Amino acid sequence: MLGLGRKTPALIGIDISSTSVKLVELAGSPGKLRVEAYAVEPLPGSAVVEKNIQEVEAVGEAIRKAYKRTGSKTRLCALAVPSSAVITKTINMPANLKPDEMEGQIQIEADQYIPYALEEVNLDFEVIGPTPKNPETVEVLLSASRSENVDMRVTAAELGGLTPKVMDVEAYAIEHSYPLVTEQIPDLDTELPIAVVDVGATMTSINIFLNDHLIYTREQSFGGKQLTEEIMRRYGLSYEEAGRAKKEGGLPDNYVPEILEPFKETMAQQVNRFLQFFFAASPHDRVSHILLAGGCAAIPGVDEVIEGRVSTPTSIANPFGRMALHSRINPQRLGNDAPALMIAAGLALRSFD
Repeated sequence: MLGLGRKTPALIGIDISSTSVKLVELAGSPGKLRVEAYAVEPLPGSAVVEKNIQEVEAVGEAIRKAYKRTGSKTRLCALAVPSSAVITKTINMPANLKPDEMEGQIQIEADQYIPYALEEVNLDFEVIGPTPKNPETVEVLLSASRSENVDMRVTAAELGGLTPKVMDVEAYAIEHSYPLVTEQIPDLDTELPIAVVDVGATMTSINIFLNDHLIYTREQSFGGKQLTEEIMRRYGLSYEEAGRAKKEGGLPDNYVPEILEPFKETMAQQVNRFLQFFFAASPHDRVSHILLAGGCAAIPGVDEVIEGRVSTPTSIANPFGRMALHSRINPQRLGNDAPALMIAAGLALRSFD
């Protein structure tokens, strides 16, 4: 049930992060999309730890609440497992194999690529296209994740009253929503790598695209939780109080110069560090643009700090920038949440595959 490239009916995209569940439903057709519904529901602090579900009932309850708030009638959904929990491998297969023959052959050969017993994993594949310089074979993307990663998300969605139809991978969900963002940036040079940096509450991922294809991904522990914890420590607040104050304001005058600005500098350092990892692992030594996603992208001015430090044009990602909105959606609220909805939007786009 790692569903790559399946034709599906209308789906709600569900992104389960360490601090919230995010639901997005899209309607219309490619090129004329409309945000039909969306909601963000916070999670208890111990429900998801570094993207691993620890309390499936709590996640299911959050999905139920978020779904109710959306007002949607759609019951089918798409979810994603973390990229770090997935093994991917590109293999070559004979081009003349029928789909069922290829599936059988991959099942036979998969154990040499996957360090787990096959009965412990969920496996899927997608034909990418002809192998360069060898028309008799095709490149096939093989993806596998331990069944527990899939099963926990399926159970959470079902507890929330929804029926999972697609289980994707977070990096591929971002790849799906990536064109929605890049089409809004004039004169974007896609011949050079472009970085999508998603800074969430506890995890940061970097996804590098070249000619609109994902070529590199990496995850690391870092996120907005560090800012929240510093607010707690400095002002003697609970974690919930600090998180609310971070979003709604009302902190002392020294908050911005002494806490927020240093955190923005730390974010810029982390982005620069991620890029250095990519440069060391590839023939590239620069990217043409940085797209900033995740909850921390909503911090005012952080794109300017990163652009100044890394010397690379930086934009805040908004996958809904050219979409119509259903009348029940608050445009300002969606605009604030949009950078954190890249994965959920990419999953909702599976409706149009």
